[in-house]
Order: sequence, then C-alpha cells, then structure tokens
Amino acid sequence: MFLSFDSFVLAASTATLAAEPAAREHADVVEFRMDLADDPLAELDDYDGTLPLLVTNRASWEGGESEADEEGRLASLERAARYDAVVAVDVELNALETTRGVTAAERLRESNVAVIASVHDFERTPATSELRRLLHEAATVGDVGKVAVTANSRHDALRLLEATHAATAWGDTVATMGMGEAGKHTRAVAPVYGSKIGYAPVHAGEETAPGQYDLESLAHLTESL
Repeated sequence: MFLSFDSFVLAASTATLAAEPAAREHADVVEFRMDLADDPLAELDDYDGTLPLLVTNRASWEGGESEADEEGRLASLERAARYDAVVAVDVELNALETTRGVTAAERLRESNVAVIASVHDFERTPATSELRRLLHEAATVGDVGKVAVTANSRHDALRLLEATHAATAWGDTVATMGMGEAGKHTRAVAPVYGSKIGYAPVHAGEETAPGQYDLESLAHLTESL
C-alpha cells in the first residue's frame, strides 16, 4: 500500500501502537517512532489497528533516540517497511545521500512505501535560499521533502511559510513545520501554503517535537483553515 500525498495527511505521533485506537477519530496515519519504543518490531508484529503506519527510526544525530549504528537503524526501517500496515517511512536526507542510504531507499520503494526525506534543525531557521534548496533536494530524493526548523521569531516563521509556498508552486511535494513557540502556529497554517503532512501527539503532554499541538487541536485548526 502506497500513501498518496495529493492532500494533507495528519499523522498521530506516538512511541507505542497501543495509542492507535485513540487516534482514529482525527488522524489519517499513525507515525510510529521506533526509536522511542521499547520493542518496535514486536509491536509491528502484533499490530491490528485500522490506521496505516508511517514509521520513523530517528537518528540521534538528528534529534532522535535510536541507539543502533547506522547500518542497524536503516536495516530496521527496511524490515518495518515490509509490514502490510506500513505505508510510509521517514528517513533523514543525510542518510539517504550516503551510499548505504541510497540502497535503503531503493529497498524501501520495493516494499511499495512512500519515502519521506527529512531535515531537522533544532537551533535556527536557515536563510531563505537554504530553505528552498533543502526543500527541493529533499523532495527530489524522497516522495516528500520534509523540513522542520526552529523558528526564533515571527520573521523566521514567515520565511518558512514563503519557502513552503514557493516549493509547492514549483511542483515539489513538501512538508514543513516551525518548531518552538515562535513557529508553533505554522503547524496549523503551513498546510494552507502547501505542506502535505502534519504531526501531533495523540494526547497533550506526549509531544515528540517542540511546539506540537495535540492531535484533536491540530485536526480542528487545519480543518477550520
């Protein structure tokens, strides 16, 4: 099963698939953070939920908690992609640009899953030219190019939205979000400018990234806008 990003997709982010029933009312997919789970492959073995899965095994060098070496981390993602419920896999752009990563991307697509090539900056919002370059590069390597940056001001948030609009106008499929308080509103507003994926914890207090709304709140905000 391949997930299309023709329209906005709302992902419920969680470290446990036991949260899936609570996400059904508002989410389109569940983002399963394998790096935050105790035994992720066992959870995938037992999964019998109704929502499709987007799996992430975030590298420690990009804000995650995966303790596996790079070979093991990518191998776990490849194995996860073979499960019928998994429709998309998130992999860091830098990992996809390595020799081993390119092979992983090819294997992932053989499992008929979408590849989200992601970039995270937990300190700043890059210059506008760099934002545009990153979005285009990620969207070229993956089926979706995802860029999450830290907005330290409203100006940063505006630049992120502008880059999102420009990338969409060029025909790139992208997902963007501003982390932190100054960028929090972009999680609701970015879809208006073309962002195709939103992430939210099922319940408040279970955030997997800075500045996330809870699932119900983000669903209502994006639907209203």
